[in-house]
Amino acid sequence: MAPMVVEPLPLGLRFPTGVAAHFPSLTKPCGSFDREPSIDKIASPPIPARKRGKCMSRRKGQNPAVRVGKRADGTKYYFFQFWTDIPGQEERKRQTEVIGLVSQMTRSEAERKKLDFISKQEFNSNDYQIPSSRTFANAVKHYREVFAPRMLRASTFSVADGHLKKHLEADWNGVPVEHINIDTVNEWIWKKRQQGLSWTMIKNILRTMQRVLSCASKDKKPPFSQEGLAIPEKDKLQMKIESRQAISFSWTEAKRIANAIRKLDGLDETRKVCYAMVVLLASATGLRCGELFALRVNDINFKAGTIRVDESVDRTYTIGPCKNVAAYRTVVLADPEGQEALRMLKQFLGESVHSQNALVFHSRNGSTLRETKVLVDGLHPALKAVGLPRAGMHAFRHGCNRRWELAGVNPAVLRQQMGHSTAAMTARYTGEIPLAQVRAAFSIGNGNKIDVLENMENDQPIRDVA
Repeated sequence: MAPMVVEPLPLGLRFPTGVAAHFPSLTKPCGSFDREPSIDKIASPPIPARKRGKCMSRRKGQNPAVRVGKRADGTKYYFFQFWTDIPGQEERKRQTEVIGLVSQMTRSEAERKKLDFISKQEFNSNDYQIPSSRTFANAVKHYREVFAPRMLRASTFSVADGHLKKHLEADWNGVPVEHINIDTVNEWIWKKRQQGLSWTMIKNILRTMQRVLSCASKDKKPPFSQEGLAIPEKDKLQMKIESRQAISFSWTEAKRIANAIRKLDGLDETRKVCYAMVVLLASATGLRCGELFALRVNDINFKAGTIRVDESVDRTYTIGPCKNVAAYRTVVLADPEGQEALRMLKQFLGESVHSQNALVFHSRNGSTLRETKVLVDGLHPALKAVGLPRAGMHAFRHGCNRRWELAGVNPAVLRQQMGHSTAAMTARYTGEIPLAQVRAAFSIGNGNKIDVLENMENDQPIRDVA
């Protein structure tokens, strides 16, 4: 049976509405029929849209519905459920908040209490911070396992690890990294102040904290600056006063201390001579203790009057690189104190040293000298014997810096001699100059004029002022 062919209507003629609905192609004019698609050309299915995953930035504000619950005794109550973020976890936790009994409030009152609760929690606030899954403990782990072994000296890491174990980990381990800012840090430092820690110690601990957080962040920057620390002005002033009053020993005092060491009863003759020479060379050169104990015989040029510094002993008594770039230097001993120290050092070395690579100062077994032994067995008993305040080896470095500055050494040369990175650090070393050195500085320029004027002023009778 041949298929029935339906001819399209002429232009201007319309089918009834019901027919047109069943045969839409009949309403098209002649020649406007669509060509049937070929059997071998199958249209590809539409690409399904990717299902959007969870994203914190696309979160909507929470506005849970107030619901009615029923207890076992039949009492009805209003409640609602909300989501909270848990620090250290990706998934949120759903919690239930009971508003009150149905018999004691209307639904409108329950709605108002719900909104008040949500507002206090600041879930919908622009200031709300979603807790990160990364906590301070994660940053510490990265610092210990990745950053410190690659980037830090063993001595530096030893000090920082002590800060972490004693002060930081107990208080900050569970805190999300995003919640560590200058406000939370200021709250923490006041707790430490109440525990008796000094501001200097607190600032050193915070430097460790900044390094831990910055090494684990993407931008490698700490989340807070120490310039924002809430330190009272009176405490800042006191810190500056204490810095100016740091103990320093002059060359004359260093010679007194060396003589006292030679007279100590608890040391053998070799240790007496060694510790005395350590004190004198520290005062003449201004070297750091670690630089002093890493000196080798070939670092000293007696003819040129110089000492080369290219190594340092760290806190683990291991010889390694210097503290910073500026610490690599050649110290010129051109003043009378430096020349005298070089003569003493040449006599100290004598003919016993055969290797040019040998250490100038060493223990009995040939290893590096330990600062604690020098302090406990030599320096501190000698200071007590001569009546000088108790201090460490750094006091000789302060005294050397002051001596060169008062002698008129160019500031740039002084900074290089001391191995300082900035002029501000060199200025801090000067501190408060003792009155004896102030009088000596005046006497150098004016001779005995000051004494003469003082005597004339004292001999002149006091006249009454009319």
